[in-house]
Amino acid sequence: MLPPLLTLQNIHLTFGVTPLLSGAEIYVQPGDKICLVGRNGSGKSTFLKIAAGMIQPDDGERFVQPGVTIRYLPQEPDFSGYETIFDFVKAGLSPTDDPYNAQILLEQFQLNGGEDPSTLSGGEAKRAALVQAMAPEPDILLLDEPTNHLDLPMIEWVENELIRLKSAIVLISHDRRLLENVSRKTVWIERGQSRVMEKGFKYFESWRDDVFEQEERDQHKLKQRIAMEEDWLRYGVTARRKRNVKRLANLHDLRHQRKTASRPEGNAIMTALEADQSAKLVIEAKNINKSYEGRPIVQDFSIRVKRGDRLGIVGPNGSGKTTLISLLTGALEQDSGHIRLGKNLESVTLDQSRTKLKDDMTLADALTGGNGHYVILGDEKRHVAGFMKEYLFKPEQMNTPVHVLSGGERGRILLARALATPSNFLILDEPTNDLDLETLDLLEEMLSDYTGTILLISHDRDFLDRIVTSVLYPDGKGNWTEYAGGYSDMLVQLKAAGQSTLKTKSTLVKNKNAQQGGAKKQEQEEKDPLEKNTQKLSFKQKHLLESLPNKMQALQNDIEKLQNKLAEPDLYAKNPENFQKYSKMLSIAETRLEEAETQWLELEMLREEIES
Repeated sequence: MLPPLLTLQNIHLTFGVTPLLSGAEIYVQPGDKICLVGRNGSGKSTFLKIAAGMIQPDDGERFVQPGVTIRYLPQEPDFSGYETIFDFVKAGLSPTDDPYNAQILLEQFQLNGGEDPSTLSGGEAKRAALVQAMAPEPDILLLDEPTNHLDLPMIEWVENELIRLKSAIVLISHDRRLLENVSRKTVWIERGQSRVMEKGFKYFESWRDDVFEQEERDQHKLKQRIAMEEDWLRYGVTARRKRNVKRLANLHDLRHQRKTASRPEGNAIMTALEADQSAKLVIEAKNINKSYEGRPIVQDFSIRVKRGDRLGIVGPNGSGKTTLISLLTGALEQDSGHIRLGKNLESVTLDQSRTKLKDDMTLADALTGGNGHYVILGDEKRHVAGFMKEYLFKPEQMNTPVHVLSGGERGRILLARALATPSNFLILDEPTNDLDLETLDLLEEMLSDYTGTILLISHDRDFLDRIVTSVLYPDGKGNWTEYAGGYSDMLVQLKAAGQSTLKTKSTLVKNKNAQQGGAKKQEQEEKDPLEKNTQKLSFKQKHLLESLPNKMQALQNDIEKLQNKLAEPDLYAKNPENFQKYSKMLSIAETRLEEAETQWLELEMLREEIES
């Protein structure tokens, strides 16, 4: 087996008096696709910065194989000192890298390189940072929330590019669908230490629950042993003195183990206070129109939203999602048409901009709205210290300024304030931003039990699939169409209608091929029948299209068997030869699966193109 490209061993790091990392480790092999998961504040981003060489740990070893190239994508890129985006991107290239590749990637991310960094939107800044990290095609790509601020079509394209890249990837993300589709290995940071599963994120949650259940059983056994020893201490201290002293010392050790044992952090308690029921009809819009500077944002749009509906609004950045939701809720006046809101509506809005949180506020002020030390929950008055615990804040954080809190902690503040207000109509604009997966699960459960009406803007595909009952999607010309079901259901309906989401992977791949065209593309088409646009599939292509799914399933089965073998405890210590053999077989099987998936996708796209 090849040695790891990057090794972090026994990493320790303490901020102030609180240990953040206590022996965390990671080994990055060539071609690894690793997701790094853990609760907000568990140290994932810090650990990634240590891997990038940006932070020096208090103790532990970082080793990078000579000649290995590493690129790091931060959550918030720094463009200071650069006049244009292309200057920023070039700064990430080595002398041997081709700037032309960077220019092609910029165009695929819908940037020209001449943009002034100070004028960029959040999505444009993230796309520019992705270009800088991905253009050199490094040996290792370290990505911290790569899809934040991106719209759904771009997220899907980035996802497919990450799957295609030969670089080893270590990925932090709160996008469950992205983690499931990209990762092949999981590193879990929990209570300062790392646990490794040789499987992708798809299997993480069941594995995590098994770990917690085993810890509970171990704590129960420890408690029983202590009870037995304490019973002996009360009634059986009559034997030889030396043995008694030793047994008493063991009892003290057991008590110390119970006292110092680290336990999983609890979950937030989310309950939305619901107001009296609204009228059956919540929103009625008839032939509404809205334009900006001659550009139609909403054109001749009609819809009826009834009590209990859960309407998702999706689309590319700039397509008018926030404008549409403002029109439907009466916050913005339409140019023409009619909008009627139902009676007895008690609405609460969760704004993605978080502008209601002032940096100089304390946590207590942010939760109470500056009204002393009490939170009003309907008819109930609660002290803020107790209310904070339900959203995983510690009492000592009461006077902490908002500006030092993480993005996830700020998100929990806004959720706490929104859910503490009685409502029967929730308007949620990107509510999942920066929430960890456990908090996201709880939010989903709360919304599932909510009996009121929900309008939701989100770029989280999995969240949309779990929450909404229908989806609104634009065509880019001001026309919005409602599709029954969640995001995945919408894609099926679009495909059945011979349409696709805007700027999807297929469109971007065609653009990429066109830019790399000329004689090279013509030669490739002559050699490779899979990419040649013929009038019908050849016999060989038909056979491959039919046989590849079985081949992919067989390879997936082989991969799961090998992953199970590698996950056996102490395999490397007991039989390093078998460990190396299984690792090599796993790498070969994963490569073959990736090749088969790519081949099937190309054939399927070709078939659809011919049939249409």
